[in-house]
Amino acid sequence: MDKPSEKYRVLLVYLALALTTLVVYWQVRNHDFIGFDDDLYVTENKNVQAGLTWRGIKWAFTTSHAYNWHPLTWISHMLDCQLYGLNPAGHHLTNVLFHIANTLLLFAVLKRITASLWRSAFVAALFALHPLHVESVAWVSERKDVLSTFFWILTMWLYIRYTRRPRFTTYLPIMLALALGLMAKQMLVTLPFVLLLLDYWPLKRFTLTPQNHRADEPASRLISFSRCFVEKLPLLALSAVASLLIYLVQSKVALVKQIPITYRFGNALVACAKYITKTF
Repeated sequence: MDKPSEKYRVLLVYLALALTTLVVYWQVRNHDFIGFDDDLYVTENKNVQAGLTWRGIKWAFTTSHAYNWHPLTWISHMLDCQLYGLNPAGHHLTNVLFHIANTLLLFAVLKRITASLWRSAFVAALFALHPLHVESVAWVSERKDVLSTFFWILTMWLYIRYTRRPRFTTYLPIMLALALGLMAKQMLVTLPFVLLLLDYWPLKRFTLTPQNHRADEPASRLISFSRCFVEKLPLLALSAVASLLIYLVQSKVALVKQIPITYRFGNALVACAKYITKTF
């Protein structure tokens, strides 16, 4: 396939993904805030309703309101109030725009690491339209999901760039993107391990056995597993700090203290199994 034709098809995929996602979620502009959590995050939160102020930003970084520490999420809600006031349409559409951006970024990442146009487009479309994402997009107080996902995928993009040009100047943006994502939602604590999986496949930066090395694989691209792991240590340090912060915040919740650790562990296993089932 010639390059102009390839670029044309890629642009069409970007456009199709963006328009399809927008059409599906366009209805949220008519949705209202809901009483569950939207009051904590926006409708009864005076710090957020004041918009972007230095006092509000300081509050965002120091508060444990809603039993979470996610300053970037608070700041995004403040910016929405600055722009739209308490008009729910603007708040909902911001979530939609983030979801569109996440879909396009995911397609870009998948295409770059697999060089497969249509498979990458299919996965990105599945990500955009999967029913499990409706809650994150159509619920204002779930801004933390779409916001943290943006930085998750951006971190992957930056990491792929780093693997092709391993420099301090290309590694630093990875740490920044991960730090911002952790300040949106601590779900990103596992991302360094995901990057390690990417090292194995599809980036093929290391092999577990000599038999895995292909004859057409450039030897210069292969590095040791230990080096790949050491690369992740600064990122793991960020994850550890974020984990400690959220543990300290949520350990103050009375309900958490009343539930035995065995129940919580069992609930985590059941939840993982149920979400895998729901995914299919």
